[in-house]
Amino acid sequence: MFKPKIFDTLKNYNRQQFGKDLMAGLIVGLVALPLAIAFAIASGVSPEKGLYTAVIAGFIISAMGGSRVQIGGPTGAFIVIVYGIVQIHGINGLIIATFMAGIILILMGLARLGSVIKFIPYSLIIGFTGGIALIIFSSEVKDLFGLKMGAVPADFTDKWKSYILYFHTTQLSTILIGASTIAIITFWPKITRKVPGSLIAILITTIAMQWLHLPIETIGSRFGGIPSSLPKPVIPHIDFATIKNLIQPAFTIALLGGIESLLSAVVSDGMIGGNHKSNMELVAQGTANIFSSIFGGIPATGAIARTATNVKNGGRTPVAGIIHAITLLLILLFFGKWASLIPMATLAGVLVVVAYNMSEWRHFLSVLKGPRSDTAILLTTFLLTVFIDLTVAIEIGMILAAFLFMRNMIKSSDVSSMKKEFENGDDKDLLENYNIPQNVEVFEITGPLFFGAAYKFKEAMKFIENPPKVLIIRMRNVPIIDATGIKTLKEVYKESAQKGTEFILSEVHSQQIVKELKEARLLFSIGKANVTHTFQEAIARSKAIINDLPQTQGISHKNLYEKYIS
Repeated sequence: MFKPKIFDTLKNYNRQQFGKDLMAGLIVGLVALPLAIAFAIASGVSPEKGLYTAVIAGFIISAMGGSRVQIGGPTGAFIVIVYGIVQIHGINGLIIATFMAGIILILMGLARLGSVIKFIPYSLIIGFTGGIALIIFSSEVKDLFGLKMGAVPADFTDKWKSYILYFHTTQLSTILIGASTIAIITFWPKITRKVPGSLIAILITTIAMQWLHLPIETIGSRFGGIPSSLPKPVIPHIDFATIKNLIQPAFTIALLGGIESLLSAVVSDGMIGGNHKSNMELVAQGTANIFSSIFGGIPATGAIARTATNVKNGGRTPVAGIIHAITLLLILLFFGKWASLIPMATLAGVLVVVAYNMSEWRHFLSVLKGPRSDTAILLTTFLLTVFIDLTVAIEIGMILAAFLFMRNMIKSSDVSSMKKEFENGDDKDLLENYNIPQNVEVFEITGPLFFGAAYKFKEAMKFIENPPKVLIIRMRNVPIIDATGIKTLKEVYKESAQKGTEFILSEVHSQQIVKELKEARLLFSIGKANVTHTFQEAIARSKAIINDLPQTQGISHKNLYEKYIS
């Protein structure tokens, strides 16, 4: 379970596969270059931190991960979180939060929570990714249009108020560079998919700007030069006060990183027919984030778009991901200084395309047309992400999803009187076939007997006008029971005993329920004779009670059935 996938893939590794992995790794490295820089800048940190993250975290995720083809690094999903942490806690706070998130991810993997994270509601994922996409686009309006304004406000509403106020300061040259970038990225795949469109867009727009001497802000004019080396590793100092302040953003980073990485792994499994190790993937993601923070990087996770690019270009083992990281390292060491010439409008164009792809608007509209519960989760998560905070959006979205799920489970649960159903329905002959005595009441529970549905059971018991001699509870369609359900059964049993009514549980087929009833000592209280495997045995037992026969001493349920059902 905790064995990196690379050990499985290298058993039958050959030169032909290495050639495919080499080509895929080089191409993905070129795709990741502009994205790493753009994600870092959009997150409110210097561009080289995105490259550090792509190199360090990308290498570790591929070398230690549980997926054959996962490509790791900074992603657009983290932009909102990282930007918020930097604004409140500064760069040092971000490094510590990323370090803590790495530890949380490792603990989640060791606790084998990988399979649990994969069950996050789809509507919730579409909701917050759509919200993040809108925020990314909103953050790039200034650079895309060349607005002459100060710092962009963090709040979504304040952003657009400022944009409207300063929109008259737009620069035509900046708009042309940004629009050209979007057009090249959009239409380049029709020419070839071997070379990434984002890289071509950067080369063409940067050369055009320098050649035409356009007065456009560049990475160098805003941030200075990009270092051509990796920084020295520094382990962040963490104390209790720091943990208290940063535990919530750290947990958000860990949760979002876990969701996105496992989602990417599932998608890639479908593309290659593979099967990833979810818990090993979480451990690798956690380790990658720890080392990313030690080298001054930002949060990292599995990147769906880069992973898909890896697969489409022939990558089938973690070697491709390792080559992708090495490619970025070589670019950083030997060509990093040239990145300072890239126009900010070009990076804005790259991020606008990223935001469009991330929005998944077709899926968004599809969920809106679906069940109302999914629509509620989608819109709640989306609006909270945009107007409040991503952390709050995920928390409220999960709580809302849980409540709506419980409501659906309550709706699926039912408690009914068999006698009334047979007498009022079309199955009167069944009542005669079962030969249920007059002073025996039979109730059937359908669906899970948990805290949300237990009240239905108690309410149904109130409609018994005269205490019967025997009360049979059929549980053939009860898959699970919780503490509230057991407590309710105990209360009904005690009330029945006080009224002189014998209590019989029929058709308790679920092993989980049997175990819970044993541990609660309810089976012992009711008595083994009053817990039957079939409904016919329950009828036979009720007749034995009515006729004051002995307590089935030496008589099996089968014998009772043969004696009284015939």
